[in-house]
Amino acid sequence: MMADTPWARRRARAPSRLGAAALVLGFAAIGLAGTVANLAMLLPGGGWWAAIVRPDAGLPDQLLAAYSFAPRLVVSLLAGAALGLAGAILQQVLRNPIASPTTLGIESGANLALSAALIWMPGLLGFGREWVTLTGGLLTIAVVFLLSRRSGFAPLVVILAGMVAGLYCASLAALLALFESHYLAGLFLWGAGSLSLQGWEEPLFLAPRLGLAGLAAILLLRPLALLGMEDAQTRSLGLSVGMVRLAALLVAVALTAFVVASVGCIGFIGLAAPALARIAGARRIGPWMLASAATGAALLWATDQMVQVAAVISAQMIPTGAVTALFGAPLLLWIIPRLRLPPAAAGSLSVQLGQSVGRPGRRLLLLGGLLLLALTLSSLIGPTATGWSLALPGDPSSAWALRLPRALAALAGGTLLAVAGCVLQRLTRNPMASPEVMGVSAGAAGGLTVAIFLIAETSRLEQMLAASLGAFLALIVLLLAARVSKANPERIILAGIAIGALLDALVSVLMASGDPRAILLFNWMTGSTYGVDASTAGASLLAALVLLALLPLVRRWLGMLPLGEDTARALGVPLGAGRLLLLMIAAVATALATLLVGPLSFVGLVAPHAARLLGLRRPLSELYGAALIGAFILVTADFLGRTIAFPWQMPAGLVASMIGAPAFLWLLSRKQDLA
Repeated sequence: MMADTPWARRRARAPSRLGAAALVLGFAAIGLAGTVANLAMLLPGGGWWAAIVRPDAGLPDQLLAAYSFAPRLVVSLLAGAALGLAGAILQQVLRNPIASPTTLGIESGANLALSAALIWMPGLLGFGREWVTLTGGLLTIAVVFLLSRRSGFAPLVVILAGMVAGLYCASLAALLALFESHYLAGLFLWGAGSLSLQGWEEPLFLAPRLGLAGLAAILLLRPLALLGMEDAQTRSLGLSVGMVRLAALLVAVALTAFVVASVGCIGFIGLAAPALARIAGARRIGPWMLASAATGAALLWATDQMVQVAAVISAQMIPTGAVTALFGAPLLLWIIPRLRLPPAAAGSLSVQLGQSVGRPGRRLLLLGGLLLLALTLSSLIGPTATGWSLALPGDPSSAWALRLPRALAALAGGTLLAVAGCVLQRLTRNPMASPEVMGVSAGAAGGLTVAIFLIAETSRLEQMLAASLGAFLALIVLLLAARVSKANPERIILAGIAIGALLDALVSVLMASGDPRAILLFNWMTGSTYGVDASTAGASLLAALVLLALLPLVRRWLGMLPLGEDTARALGVPLGAGRLLLLMIAAVATALATLLVGPLSFVGLVAPHAARLLGLRRPLSELYGAALIGAFILVTADFLGRTIAFPWQMPAGLVASMIGAPAFLWLLSRKQDLA
């Protein structure tokens, strides 16, 4: 056996270093080859440099080269370098190798601020759109830090708060896009990261701002290096830790905000570039930050050149940011096992088990009564064209026949998501596990998306099978990531982010194609129960009831698996068969719920924690309590969605995320163990 010496560890890391270096060089080579190919297609006669520097106004190809291709190339290098540098600064400041503008929600916050300003305060854009995006990014990261300060900024808590805050901002942006589509249709595609340019305005906008931010980063190099030490040691050297962190965070957020203001959201660059640079061998702060910026530039340059080549071949322009996510997600899955992460903070965010507090039966009855009341009110009361009215069963002129199926579908969807969340949290011993956060809902939506675009007409059964297959594949990827990383929670979160980003990228690509089915897909993804008929509602309710009836059969496994593999095996739990069956339950439940309410709610994350906060900690009582809470949230969300902006319909999934995300963030700030 090889001794565990520094030399042996360096030798073990050598293949990863070579692989990371080869990847960076490969991206640079792809960028160079793509640049040559694009110029050759644009100017087959040669004379590229002269055409760019001194274009002939009478030759359209030269004008395109000088005022579209060249500035786009410069912007891809500038934006990629800025995001790579921003990610490196965030990781150094927080001592967290999975911090980035994407995982901390900075990009989503900046994009939301720009969307809101465009609708309600367009005059602010006259002062400079970069100030709007900078404000949005700063507010988002301020919320993340406020929520995670009680944990001492533990990496797991910071990333969880950032991810939920980012998803919340993305949900709000989607809601604005639904209600103000005439304003935000173009902004939606641009926000996916479009580098299409018609002049040198964007390079001239970015270059001086990024130059100033880069200069500030250089001035902060020595203080940032000292931040790698313990705070007590740093203070003994006379460094103001708080001021340095604040200054560095301002630089990182500014770099991100400038890029978002110029070209929209481009994910993964800020996470992948510093990770690749570190894996490739850059250790000292100066070379690492420089390598991160160079790697980010190479990644975005290569991706954008490939997008342009594909656009010429297919005669269709796709947002570069969406393609970055398509390539970045598999790249991130490769990087995850090779990241050197600090000890897991799962101890401060544990799924606490044990005896239920008080009398669980009474609490379940109370939750059931609240759910029945919400279902009754949602079906009976609501606004109509003539004002608020009472819809009575059996009255053909009332809206009872329209409201009840929607309420029942929301009830079934909430039940299924909550049960799936409970199963995943107990199966993985991971308190942030849920269909939404871990990408299982995204996998279900991805499977359905592929089916819709590959099959001319899909039946309900085909949609369910496609969604179930997508959810199951997502779970398999997550379990493989968990096995490689020995169930490290941070790595599992990253794998979930990667899977979720694949769906977002796929939808952005499809929407950019102009296919009318993409708009229908976007409306469905927001979680609308509009159009649910009685047969669909009845089938979904039956599926939820069957699932609830099967739960007693697996309660022993759910009680034993969180105790660890060795303990569960000693108690006679068949680990292989048990995990497979629980995975299938979670996948099917997620798939059915996704068909009903879309992938954008937080019910699967919030409901299990709420049940445990009520003292329901035994497997069966927790499952049933979470199911009742999840159903109550979505029934209430459906009712609010129908009434708040009547006659406009707000999707239940989005409204649930408006309720669930703040509730979860509040719980995170109040009780770090989420017990």
